[in-house]
Amino acid sequence: MRLLPLAAILALLPAASAQQASYTPPQHTAPPPPGVARSSGYEIAQQADGGTQIERDRPVRYALEEHRRLDRALATLAPQRKGVVDAYVLSVALDSDPVFGREAREAGKVLARRYDAVGRTLIFGGSDGSTPSALPMGSPANIEAALARIAEVMDPEQDVLVLYTTSHGAPFGIVYNDGDEGWGAISPTRLARILSDLGIQRRLLIISACYSGVFVPVLSGAQSAIFSAAASDRSSFGCVSENDWTFFGDAAINHALRKPQPLGAAMTEATALIGQWEKQGNLKPSLPQQSVGVEVQKWLAPLEARMPGTATQPVGRPSIDSLKDMRR
Repeated sequence: MRLLPLAAILALLPAASAQQASYTPPQHTAPPPPGVARSSGYEIAQQADGGTQIERDRPVRYALEEHRRLDRALATLAPQRKGVVDAYVLSVALDSDPVFGREAREAGKVLARRYDAVGRTLIFGGSDGSTPSALPMGSPANIEAALARIAEVMDPEQDVLVLYTTSHGAPFGIVYNDGDEGWGAISPTRLARILSDLGIQRRLLIISACYSGVFVPVLSGAQSAIFSAAASDRSSFGCVSENDWTFFGDAAINHALRKPQPLGAAMTEATALIGQWEKQGNLKPSLPQQSVGVEVQKWLAPLEARMPGTATQPVGRPSIDSLKDMRR
């Protein structure tokens, strides 16, 4: 039997590469379920306060597969170290648009490095746009399970939660939307109640979404630092599915927090950079908000003392490039 040369064999295998290249992430094409679509603003706010989650038309084995993804992720968390202020990082994309999946993945890496949290970091979210996601989805239920597991392994008197969320937002909170199959929302009231019930008072919360300023007054506290991408009545920008970053994620995570500088200086830099981009695009300012409690420095100082002394380089396509696309 005559053997074909390697080039001839490879020529016979276009289907696999074509299949990989043609992957399409979940799309938002169907209207919300009737119970959501017909709800009033007050009813939707109540649903967000309850952490409501609706799943529709999932494959039969989806629940089992998602359970296994979540179980594997939670099992990776290392226990806290006695006498050491440990950070536990949870980086979550609640919407399946790939911009959020890409942002949450890189945010998890940056925050884990900055706060010495390798082995104590969870990343949840949908596809990064190239292949189906192997991560647990950033659903309200999964977020609650992750926070509960972190509360089990951390010392609440010593350790810190670092929570980064990225998604679309609304005046009632941050939105969960997995293609045409998953809907829900988490309100500031709901998140505050979860953290209180779990006894997590030491926390750095970074909320990247439109209207995310609604979280700031509710989640503020003596031991809490919270930063939002926008004021409670403003949109933030860059949440285009094709982007690698939102404006806020690019400025805060991809630039400012990569550098060995204090948290306050980093967020001041990020806010100035966002303002510069918005002015360049003639956009209505998003007005990022913040609140830093009077006792935050007690846990922040030892974390920042262990920060790496060198910066890492930004990755991905700059979010400001999406403005150039809009002008074409």
